Amino acid sequence: MNREEKRQKILIVDDEPLNRALFRSILKEYDISEARNGLEGLEMVRQINPDLILMDIMMPEMDGIEATERLKQDPGTNRIPVIIISAIQETDIRIKALQSGGNDFILKPIFAEELLIRVRNLLKIKEFEDFVLRHNTLLQEEVERKTAELKNAFIDSVYRLTLAAEYKDEMTYSHIRRTSHYTKLMAEHLGFSEKETELMFLAAPLHDIGKMGIPDSILTKPGKLTPEEFEIIKTHTTLGEKLLKDSPSEIMQVGAKIAISHHERFDGTGYPKGLKGTDIPIEGRIFNIIDQYDALRSPRPYKPALSHDTTFRILTEGDDRTSPQHFDFQVLKAFIALHRLFDEIFEENRD
Repeated sequence: MNREEKRQKILIVDDEPLNRALFRSILKEYDISEARNGLEGLEMVRQINPDLILMDIMMPEMDGIEATERLKQDPGTNRIPVIIISAIQETDIRIKALQSGGNDFILKPIFAEELLIRVRNLLKIKEFEDFVLRHNTLLQEEVERKTAELKNAFIDSVYRLTLAAEYKDEMTYSHIRRTSHYTKLMAEHLGFSEKETELMFLAAPLHDIGKMGIPDSILTKPGKLTPEEFEIIKTHTTLGEKLLKDSPSEIMQVGAKIAISHHERFDGTGYPKGLKGTDIPIEGRIFNIIDQYDALRSPRPYKPALSHDTTFRILTEGDDRTSPQHFDFQVLKAFIALHRLFDEIFEENRD
């Protein structure tokens, strides 16, 4: 960048050509632009984005006080320092000029050295403010970048932690990732806040963390479980809640709700507590249909993977094991509205 490009820009707004010529001669070390009234000045500001403005008061079409007020009301220009210059000596005019947002006020006739000192001082202040703003912007960008890195690292850690449990149950990293996306989709559709949606997105993979405490011989058994074995399987819900509920993390607390309630059914036939209707936490009511959808779509040692259309029919019409009565009506209604997106999520996150 050459020396000319580094020169600070000053806009002179005055309807008198002789005044503009005088200011130009005094401020020859700066890059000078001119405007003949407030309207022209506002347009010129948009074009050149000056570092400082010299603003006369008495001008045709728009006076300097109105032009200054408009500049200071605009977030894009309110940081540009304005020196208001006038031959009017009345105190109330000076006060009005400063109240409009002017940073300084100089009476005519102009003394060159005084003008240069005031201009230089305001430009130094502007340079410092610009530096602080750039620094804060860079700092905020760095904080956001680090926050995103930590968030991604947390998500990956949760996925890998839960994968340790899911490995025992023929689940996969893709299954864990899908549950997050299904949950976010449903939460957004049901009107959850951005924070609530984010918490559910992050907590969803923890739903089966309690399977860490279930013997492999039961989790990986290819045939039908005995009643005693099924009772042991059921305990993964309470084990999961126990692992998560006392954490100070909001994510873990939401995860605990999902872990304990995602096998509860709206008609009261679920487990572990046989809760019914809205006694079941909404997180569990949402996750119940999510978990069943993905389980039906996924292959298991005891069953093949089902197509989306077959899975949709089972969840909405029922079969020998599943009934629409198992689901909260509003949650089922949301699933019906979103089911094609469920299919897209599954296909985009296959193993």
